[in-house]
Amino acid sequence: MPAPPRPTLVDFLQIVDIRTKIVSLSSLAIGTAYAAAAWQVFSPGVFALMLLATLFVDMGTTAFNSYYDFRAGVDTVATDIEKWKVLVQRGIHPAFALKLAWTLFGLAALTGVAIGALVDWRIVPVGAASMLIGLLYSGGPRPISRLPVGEAFAGGLLGLVLIAVAAYVQHPSLETRVLWLGVPSSVLIATILSVNNACDIVGDGKAGRRTLAIVLGHDAAAQMIQAQAALTLIGAAALVPLGVLPVSALAPLGLAALYGARTMAAMRRRGYSHLTKAAAMGGISIVFLAYTLALLVAIALKAAGLP
Repeated sequence: MPAPPRPTLVDFLQIVDIRTKIVSLSSLAIGTAYAAAAWQVFSPGVFALMLLATLFVDMGTTAFNSYYDFRAGVDTVATDIEKWKVLVQRGIHPAFALKLAWTLFGLAALTGVAIGALVDWRIVPVGAASMLIGLLYSGGPRPISRLPVGEAFAGGLLGLVLIAVAAYVQHPSLETRVLWLGVPSSVLIATILSVNNACDIVGDGKAGRRTLAIVLGHDAAAQMIQAQAALTLIGAAALVPLGVLPVSALAPLGLAALYGARTMAAMRRRGYSHLTKAAAMGGISIVFLAYTLALLVAIALKAAGLP
């Protein structure tokens, strides 16, 4: 039997699914920008450490996911329409993904300690809890990713929690309006996972998963995606009367909503399956980027003092 190929940089990027890092980077940017706008504070050094910690935790979690999905038979040649799973497509030894995941978590721990020393030691247990959830998301006797609560955990951790932490390390005080700021992002992040799971119903079902999409069924899962998108819009608009964003924020948020509605409608018409997964994930990713840009513009309007 030939030896497994030596991993390359491209293999590394695929194991950590570098495409999905837009999610954590979005929350980091939103939380940091809001701290700068609301309290006129920004520490480049703390931001750099937070950027590294965020990427290390996110990439490590995805590497764990790559390893455990391969071992559980979730990722197969038949289900990997995008040809993105290198443990399946290239025969990279799964031990590499596992070692990579632990290495990234180790680096995250060191970076977290550095943030704690510079800002507040109470950040360290929050980071440790996030890493534990990241591990349990894919590993353990009952991985979170295989349960109907996967969307809630992923959205809450990568949305509300990360936005709050990103703001806190710049301005060490926890305010309710920062938590409100993270709610629409959490819902939209959960929607990304809902789209992914709706496309993977067949493969996930064969692998014994019980995701929310499987529990609901194909039609109801598609309806839930539309409902989540609408809830994101409602949550974003509610940030104005809650005093988190100025009234002028409705302009960029409204434009993002119009673009998102058109994209979501096209996704619904195509349907959700392995064959449409690339288009569906591309569509929801663009919607997410449009929302992120709109929210950052809204925060800039707040910083400019516009009503």
